[in-house]
Amino acid sequence: MPQTHPHLPEPRAERPPVGLFLVPAHRRDTPLVDPAAWYGLDPQRLAWLIRHYTRDGDVVADLDSHPTVAKAARYLHRHPAIITTDGHRIRVTDDRPARARCLAEDGIALLLAGLPRPDNDDLAVHATTEAMHLWHRLLRPGGFVLVALPARAPEPGRISRRSTVISAARIAGLRYHQHIPVLMVPLPAHDPRTDAATATSTPPALLDGRHLRTHMDVLAFTATTIDQEATDA
Repeated sequence: MPQTHPHLPEPRAERPPVGLFLVPAHRRDTPLVDPAAWYGLDPQRLAWLIRHYTRDGDVVADLDSHPTVAKAARYLHRHPAIITTDGHRIRVTDDRPARARCLAEDGIALLLAGLPRPDNDDLAVHATTEAMHLWHRLLRPGGFVLVALPARAPEPGRISRRSTVISAARIAGLRYHQHIPVLMVPLPAHDPRTDAATATSTPPALLDGRHLRTHMDVLAFTATTIDQEATDA
């Protein structure tokens, strides 16, 4: 499960914790294709993430202004925000009065982003690093970025999208906090391939010679510096 408690930086050889999102029990017999889903993540699990990575009154921003994110944030007593750009100027606005935003100057506590972006299927390190630099500046110290990588079959001979995003985030000064695989289909209660007596006689579950993609990845990064640039209210 996601971790939000403060801790000392990990030694270089230690990996960030992995949290696993199983399919909710009430959805095991229903399709997981949900029009309200954020990059495939259903509203219940999305709300769970927002609740665990933020506190009451925090600002939550989604780059796509997805209505489910805004609804979940308001339900949890957070402030959903919209990010707009005008040339080189970036504006973050939320549902608080302008004076309240100006007095708080607290930055974004949680920024949600799906990669690759809808207008650019390129996940090159340079372009992703530039985006991460921008997101880092929008965060308050200790804020989080959650990046969704929708399920897609791996491409032979190419660096994984997860590795690219992690490298870009580190270059941008964000610390890799957690990897959260999110199951998109229910797992069988019993798999004959795990039984030594039947494993050799059970055909592999492959599609066109590849294993089926049963999960998407959510990567959590955190801002640890205190010299982030203030955004315009």
